[in-house]
Amino acid sequence: MRSERERLSGEAEDEIDLFELIEGLWKKKLLIIVVAVVVTVMALAYVLLATPIYEAKVFVQAPSQNDIAPLNYGRGGKSELKPFTIKDVSGIYSRTLQSESLRREFFRKYYIPSLSEERRSGSQDTLYNQFKKILTLGVVSKDVPDRFFVMAQLSDPRQASEWVARYVEMAGDQAKAEIIKDARADAMVKADNLEQLIRASRESARKQREDRIVKLTEALRVARSVGLEKPPIISYGPSSEVSADMDGPLTYMRGANALEAEIKNLRSRTSDDPFIEKLREKQESLNFYRSLLVEPTVVQVYRQDGALESPDRPVKPNKPMIVALGAIFGVLLGGLLALITHLWQARVRRD
Repeated sequence: MRSERERLSGEAEDEIDLFELIEGLWKKKLLIIVVAVVVTVMALAYVLLATPIYEAKVFVQAPSQNDIAPLNYGRGGKSELKPFTIKDVSGIYSRTLQSESLRREFFRKYYIPSLSEERRSGSQDTLYNQFKKILTLGVVSKDVPDRFFVMAQLSDPRQASEWVARYVEMAGDQAKAEIIKDARADAMVKADNLEQLIRASRESARKQREDRIVKLTEALRVARSVGLEKPPIISYGPSSEVSADMDGPLTYMRGANALEAEIKNLRSRTSDDPFIEKLREKQESLNFYRSLLVEPTVVQVYRQDGALESPDRPVKPNKPMIVALGAIFGVLLGGLLALITHLWQARVRRD
């Protein structure tokens, strides 16, 4: 029974202690208010003095078929040159956009000159890591892997817009140059193949002409040996005609005069080009591919999704949130100080 009374008495003391604690905190409400006000004012001062950061973002996506049409001029069909597809062009652009070389070039060309002389003399690795936090990029959605964003966060909204615009343009220029270079290389390979084919056709025609002269010379000797100057008239029933289609072993029957004339003509021929089948067509194709140049201004390797405008509202600092968190933290800090003070005073009284 005694222990039960002690237990109930202890619980009563605990309840009294709790009420005393609340009463003690209430007595020190002025301390809590002062601390909360001070912390809130500090948060407000930070918000007012902190440099605002503006965010500019641009979205880019794959080009249309019409954008890459000039790249496929002279490709496909019988040309044996594979046409560029949207996927091909978009893949090159996205690879260039995310390349480390492009980031390094932009870092040297734009970020370093924008720094003060003092900051510029610091560690390049540190500056580059800071730059990577300022200018970021990535895939907008996994469902659309060929749609990217480029984002810059700077204190100058106009500069932020300029940087993202320049970055996507630099990626476009580099990707375009690479694709046009590949297209030009393909055209040169095609032209070299045509030139080799034309050279082989001419050599073949020359040898065929020489072989023809040898055959006609042999037939001429036969014709002279039999005294055949003119082709004989071959009679078919009531009609008679001169055979003009005698070749092979019967070539001599065309007569010495005709054979001599043809041999003389073949030997005096300066070019076999008119007698080579489809030579002119091949020469035209050769000239076409040799002179094929894709104008960069008529090709687009990406499309910008939406207009790019200078931001007019900073994304950092978040003023309402910082002030609210400052007020909450001030109240908690004031309450903690009031609690510590109350407990300390209570201990002093007990002692």
